[in-house]
Amino acid sequence: MRLNGSPIFRLSGKVEFGNDLIFTSHTRYNMVGIYKPCSVCVLPNASLKIGNNSGFSGVSIYSANSISIGAYCNFGGNTSIWDTDFHPIDFNMRQKDDNPTILTSPIVIGDNVFIGANTIILKGVSIGDRSIIGAGSVVTKKIPSDQIWAGNPAKFIRNL
Repeated sequence: MRLNGSPIFRLSGKVEFGNDLIFTSHTRYNMVGIYKPCSVCVLPNASLKIGNNSGFSGVSIYSANSISIGAYCNFGGNTSIWDTDFHPIDFNMRQKDDNPTILTSPIVIGDNVFIGANTIILKGVSIGDRSIIGAGSVVTKKIPSDQIWAGNPAKFIRNL
């Protein structure tokens, strides 16, 4: 694993890191305009698996359930991958800070996926092998293999 800059890791759950990963946390190493260091949080009873040869710049990965990222994936600057809503939907539960009511759902990202800068990948999403997500997208649903999607919310652009 190569760490360019100083990423932040809080790993309480099950974590599997592949070989030859790169976490870039400073514009000294990537001039795309990284706003923050890479941060990776895996809560107790959650999991994170990242395949070989993947790269991340200023990424935020937060696993309260399960996140699986394939091999040879590239994540543009400031991408966020969150498998949780972080807060309850119901305002009464937010007032009580009722954590058991927070919704989570696994994320699965296939092999050879490219994610453009400033993209947000939300809970329950799967992205198929070799797909591309355009910069600034918000991904809210399943993306098949070999497709390009972009926008907010992300929409189909074309097949590869």
